[in-house]
Amino acid sequence: MSIVAYEKDGAVGVVTLAKPPHNLIDEPFLDALLTAYSEAVTSDCRSILLRSAMRHFCAGADVNGFTGGSGGGRRDQKDFEQLIDGLENVPLPVVAAVHGAALGGGFELALTCDVIIAANTASFGMAEASLGLLPLLGGVQRVVQRAGPARAKEMAMFARRHDPAALERWGVINLVVPENELPAASMSWARQLAAGPTVALGGIKTLANLSARHGISGADAQQVATNNRMWASKDQKRGLSAFLVTGPGSAVFEGD
Repeated sequence: MSIVAYEKDGAVGVVTLAKPPHNLIDEPFLDALLTAYSEAVTSDCRSILLRSAMRHFCAGADVNGFTGGSGGGRRDQKDFEQLIDGLENVPLPVVAAVHGAALGGGFELALTCDVIIAANTASFGMAEASLGLLPLLGGVQRVVQRAGPARAKEMAMFARRHDPAALERWGVINLVVPENELPAASMSWARQLAAGPTVALGGIKTLANLSARHGISGADAQQVATNNRMWASKDQKRGLSAFLVTGPGSAVFEGD
């Protein structure tokens, strides 16, 4: 089995982390993840479910996989930005299903997803400070984005594990479910997103990510172009026609 497996389940691209024993991150692992995301896009999936086949979602970086600079052997700013862009701005909504531990880079991988659903037995943490390091894949700034600087500093500086209920209260993750319900709940969310208007959802993702990175003005600068793509889409015409005939919630979207 590949260290990152891809399969298509209806309109959902299922990407499964499968690197024994704990999905430790190195450059080949990140490359395989990006390749799986690309396969989901090129095979006309309408959403992605990111999950793990191992005991943990991802227990962090393989310390043998980097010697300096950023994680996974990626050592310059351009490579880092390309990596984060590939993970965070894949043009499909991405749902992360987290069980076990999501630590260090594993937590950061989850933070690049649009939605995080966690088992109630999961644990999250940025443990790098305990090794004299700092989070390498943008975790500090993404927790700041979701929960504010005080919580981000608390998580990164103390390097403690946190239970998912706390992170749900802080707004870092979206939903906590019993462990045995995680596969069904996460697939349900992925299928609901896959059944939605792909162009409009992509526009929402673009504007939200631009706002997170560049503030409201950064998103506003792309609002009209994003609107125009949506108005030109078949999904928009299908949704508006269905609304006028039978009311909201009746359209079936197939994408462009």
